[in-house]
Amino acid sequence: MNAWDELVARCAARRNEKIGPLSDDAYAELVLAVRQSPADFADEPGERALLVVARALDGYRASLTRDDLLDDESFERERARRHSALAAECERAVSIDPDCLDARLIALLASEPDPDPLLTALLELERAHAKEALPEGDAWEDVFCRPRLRLRAAVARTCLDGARFRMAASAAASLTDATPDDPLGARHTHMLACARLEDEAGLGALDARFSGRESAWSHLARVLLLYKLDRLTAARRALRGFDSLCAGGAYALLRPVLTEPYLPDRPDVAPCGFEEAVMAVREAEPIIADVPEFIAWCQEQEWLVASAQAFAERNDLDW
Repeated sequence: MNAWDELVARCAARRNEKIGPLSDDAYAELVLAVRQSPADFADEPGERALLVVARALDGYRASLTRDDLLDDESFERERARRHSALAAECERAVSIDPDCLDARLIALLASEPDPDPLLTALLELERAHAKEALPEGDAWEDVFCRPRLRLRAAVARTCLDGARFRMAASAAASLTDATPDDPLGARHTHMLACARLEDEAGLGALDARFSGRESAWSHLARVLLLYKLDRLTAARRALRGFDSLCAGGAYALLRPVLTEPYLPDRPDVAPCGFEEAVMAVREAEPIIADVPEFIAWCQEQEWLVASAQAFAERNDLDW
């Protein structure tokens, strides 16, 4: 979530409504002025609440850079502290504007409840804010709709995390229908759900729809699907593709690492890079746990283990 960009867009749109329709050039000047000092234009409760959220997210993300210097015990304390601080700031935003959906969503995610109670809370939040249908066309183009779209993406991911795979696929599909370019990456959740459901046609349709936009999720989903279908030769080829096309993919798969919760959505990372591979493996954990022999099979591939070890050595990672 780029809270600052959305704050600028909201403030400019509301100011344009107040002073009357501006020409394109005048509106561009207004956007520039708002971008230089968003706080000066945050007149409405919703804008002031989003300003609090934007600053809180900046502070949260800045705190992540200090983790490498901490031992395990200190890391857990710092992690709990920053989540608590972020949630507190989001509660402050809600006190300014009770309808600040992003603040409510982030506060829920930062508390890191188990998938079942989290899903219940997310669905309640979604029902409470489903005041009107999303606009026709690409809903992402309406900046005021984006909080609802982020909430739906969180619902889909939480369904997957809680092993509700059909529900995850349905929620993700509804999101890609509303946002054809899929800026929130709902297709990634959908692909993993297809793998677990052994829905080869569904995964193939997603691959075709988003052709040329391969990701760590698409490659890993293909491996998992073929393995579950017991087509091991094809699965091995797909695993080689995951290893060769996703930097550090082998290491991410064989040495999964802790990832921060998405607050509120996935961070932007390089396609098929190591950070993306780490996220894909983390999101696939419910599927991998359901197929316990999968990792043992991966470990039998000597070339995969060698690739993971070489990546660890090049990047000074534990092995």
